[in-house]
Order: sequence, then structure tokens, then C-alpha cells
Amino acid sequence: MVKLREMRTEEFADFYHYTAEAYAQDIAENQGHAAEKSLELAHQALKRCFPDGVESKGQSLMCIDAEEDGESILAGYLWHCVNKKEGSTFIYDFYVMEAFRGQGLGSKAIELLEAKMKDVDIKQIKLRVAFNNERARKLYEELGFVVTGYNMSKVITD
Repeated sequence: MVKLREMRTEEFADFYHYTAEAYAQDIAENQGHAAEKSLELAHQALKRCFPDGVESKGQSLMCIDAEEDGESILAGYLWHCVNKKEGSTFIYDFYVMEAFRGQGLGSKAIELLEAKMKDVDIKQIKLRVAFNNERARKLYEELGFVVTGYNMSKVITD
């Protein structure tokens, strides 16, 4: 069984650490910055998004729990932000821990998010997938997501 629940205050530090590292890697791979600069940029962005940690307004931080031997175990994170005017939510980060991959938890977590969004009259889920994340792209396509555009960038050199 899979559950999607609100993140607790004591879980935020681990989420932040994982997210900063993952985002820094994404910045380095997709924007061409060195590792140190990428980590600095990731921290700056996350501090803007989460000035009050898990209580930061406008952000929805969820934990994905899996049941193992009758106990709930943290299996991943889902960070999204609802835009009521647009009737949509945007997934900023979605992570299933390595030990839980390939078991259908990712699909179930997205299905649970979709059900929660229907309950509050949100009609669309949006997200961005890094060009080199084939596994995630395949999962989203299997769940009915479609490509709506491409993010592009160019580094300006001297």
C-alpha cells in the first residue's frame, strides 16, 4: 500500500538536502555550471522557495510512504505548487528512493496526487522532466502526460 501525506517538520532537512544535491546535479548537467556553482545556485533557489521550511506558503511538500511488514516507511518525496487561478498544480520535484523503485510506487503516488487535486477542483498537473531522465519520462507518458514544449538554454560566452 502507498500513502501520500503532508511532510512533517522533522523530515524537511532530509528532503532539503536531497533536493539541493539533485537540483545542483540537474543545473550542472543542463546549464553547464561547475559543481560548486551549481550547488550554490540550488541552495539560493531552495531558500527562496522555503524561507519557512515545511511551513512555507504556496508550497506543498508531500511524503510518499510504503507499507512494509505492517509499518509505514518513507519511500520518497513529492513537491508541488497549486495555482488555483489556472486550475493546475506544478510538480517541482518527485523522488522515489532507490530501494522502492520498480514497485509501482511512483505511479501510485501520482494517481493519489491526481485524486487529491480532483477533490479541490484542480484540472491539470504540470511538470518538467530533464532531457536525460528517460525513466521518469516513460513513467509520466504511461500515466497520460504529454509533451507540451521544450526548455532550451544557451550559455553566452566571451
